[in-house]
Amino acid sequence: MRTLHSKLPDLETTIFAVMGNLAREHNAINLSQGYPNFPSDPMLMELVSKAMKGGFNQYAHMLGIPALRKAISNKFELLYESSYNPDNEIVVTAGATQAIYTAITAVIQPDDEVIVFRPAYDSYVPSIELNGGRAISVELKPPYYNINWEEVRSKVGEKTRMIMINSPHNPSGTVLSENDLLELQAITAGTNVLILSDEVYEHIIFDGEAHQSVCRFPDLKSRSFITASFGKTFHNTGWKIGYCCGPKDLMDEFIKVHQFNVFSVNHPMQVGIAEYIENADRYLELGEFYQRKRDLFLTLMKDSRFEMIPSKGTYFQAANYSNISAEADMDFARRITIEQGVASIPISAFNLNKRDDKMVRFCFAKTDDTLKQAAKILCKL
Repeated sequence: MRTLHSKLPDLETTIFAVMGNLAREHNAINLSQGYPNFPSDPMLMELVSKAMKGGFNQYAHMLGIPALRKAISNKFELLYESSYNPDNEIVVTAGATQAIYTAITAVIQPDDEVIVFRPAYDSYVPSIELNGGRAISVELKPPYYNINWEEVRSKVGEKTRMIMINSPHNPSGTVLSENDLLELQAITAGTNVLILSDEVYEHIIFDGEAHQSVCRFPDLKSRSFITASFGKTFHNTGWKIGYCCGPKDLMDEFIKVHQFNVFSVNHPMQVGIAEYIENADRYLELGEFYQRKRDLFLTLMKDSRFEMIPSKGTYFQAANYSNISAEADMDFARRITIEQGVASIPISAFNLNKRDDKMVRFCFAKTDDTLKQAAKILCKL
């Protein structure tokens, strides 16, 4: 009999697959997985179709087509008054998850430590462990999920190679402030600690807040990878198109890995997106669009027994259900999917040691009718 020594012996099936499959099995309204159930802009579809018909169907440039890299560079200058060289500091990737994995693989050596804020998107820790690194967790607790920077400072040591941040934050919907980034900059100043900043929801931020990208802070920028997602921005998560940017010395290492785990990314979609984002309004209006969704969902849920602090970003809303049930969050999420027909994500799946705070996450990137149907059911619990 063959003996296999698993690199991830304790890893379970991702919670997104578990709850997504359960929702399909029971024909439940799926507020679990983070994808819109409404179409993208027909104009973007037409631009991609035009590119296909125009013959852009072979391998794209390894780093991404020049037009798209230039458009990404222009976006940073417009939004953050910061610049990345499109020739060697920007790489188009097969989604942000690939960008995150590639960045970690490029720089993390065995026994390096990576500070991760939990709850955390579930690809972070496995990506660290697959590369021989150790995830050092800093726990964020509801309802506000604020970072204790003194705790972070206490955990930075000789083996610390990277700190991973995510703002707007999945699954809590919180955002980092300017002061948060200044604290991070102060803690890492004069060290060799790198930053991996997951900014996939950068355009989905509410209530007049500004996204605090690491590129706004010169010292942080000099040591940081930024990962982002066109799929999240343009309602096409299945296209798996994102990008990574950073200073040239970091991106040189990133490219060494990228060329062998992906090499190049869907060509006609790059052509279509490059033309589409020439009009900045197509992403600048996203926050207002999703704030209307958030506000509608909160209004629909105001008579429920869930307790919710309004999401400040992303298209997720965290909710405490302790007034409804004493069940573990996984049991609660499974039960309301099967018996009530609404699927959510139990937040313990993202926590250190699956700490259970009686919290679930709902995705409100859905049609208004879907949100109304789901809220009608949830308000009866």
